[in-house]
Amino acid sequence: MSREAEALAGVVRDYGNRAREYAELLGGVEHLAALDVELVLHWAHGLNQGASAATVLDVGCGPGQWTQLLAEAGLAARGIDPVPEFVELARARYPQQRFDLASAQMTGVAEGTVDGVLSWYSLIHAEPGEVREALTEFRRILRPGGGLAVGFFEGPVRESFAHAVTTACFWPLEELSSEVAAAGFTVIHTEARTGPGARRHGALLATRNALG
Repeated sequence: MSREAEALAGVVRDYGNRAREYAELLGGVEHLAALDVELVLHWAHGLNQGASAATVLDVGCGPGQWTQLLAEAGLAARGIDPVPEFVELARARYPQQRFDLASAQMTGVAEGTVDGVLSWYSLIHAEPGEVREALTEFRRILRPGGGLAVGFFEGPVRESFAHAVTTACFWPLEELSSEVAAAGFTVIHTEARTGPGARRHGALLATRNALG
């Protein structure tokens, strides 16, 4: 087993062991931060193409709260997660939505078939090489001009820290933006904020370049 595969297996194991606890604390639409909801919904509604609802893939969907929010907002949303326990919980909690077992690096989605990819805190446990693989995969499955929204822990330098579940990583906004641009995207918005008693939050929005 490669180091990357071993690391992913560890993340899947650690989240699987605490999936129900996580879902109870953070797994409802009501648990989402209002500023995050505002940003993501504004982004998602901008993905619409003609009369049909935009298709959005929620990568690392966890117990499914973002997928549900997007569906309630009229988007054609589905979720994927590498943690079987999360997929099971999401299917039980939101049976009207589709949830599949897959990873950010191997989504199982056909090339150029989605309008938007939401990756909200789904890359925080990934090594830089795995982040690059995921961004390449996101570009592959997005249509030209499709949108990417990423939420992450922002910090002055890229470094690991002891997350409540398993080791996570801070990314500087500029550094992650550069990774996204190198993967074939144009970054159109970045932001960061710190709430009371919380780690610094970062977000970026990007569009898939038509060429390159």
